[in-house]
Amino acid sequence: MKNQKFCLYCNKELKGRSDKKFCDQYCKSAYYYKLSKEQAPKFYNQVDNQLKLNRRILKEYNKAGKAIVRSEIIIELGFNPNFFTHYWKNQKGDVYLFVYEYGFLKIKEHGREKYVLIIWQEYMRK
Repeated sequence: MKNQKFCLYCNKELKGRSDKKFCDQYCKSAYYYKLSKEQAPKFYNQVDNQLKLNRRILKEYNKAGKAIVRSEIIIELGFNPNFFTHYWKNQKGDVYLFVYEYGFLKIKEHGREKYVLIIWQEYMRK
């Protein structure tokens, strides 16, 4: 007697090849999608998602090209200053961290932590 095999996703009886695991492409795709959602996010995805969020926040608060914003405002929105793509050091020695084209520098002004926000300029390449 032949072993009956069933689709790993929908549990329908499989017909055809002996090594078949799914009844069709839809069930195969749905099975692996469900499996990926149950697993913890990959490190790459976590970093990429945080960079995208940081960029979106910096872009929102820096419409004019340069701005100063209190740190607690953007931190509450999910901004994480530990995630950045590169840095630039100005002539004064200040190190701006960048998330793609949007840069930030942490400062303390009147006892409050703030961020100076800038946009990447061509002269910074040098």
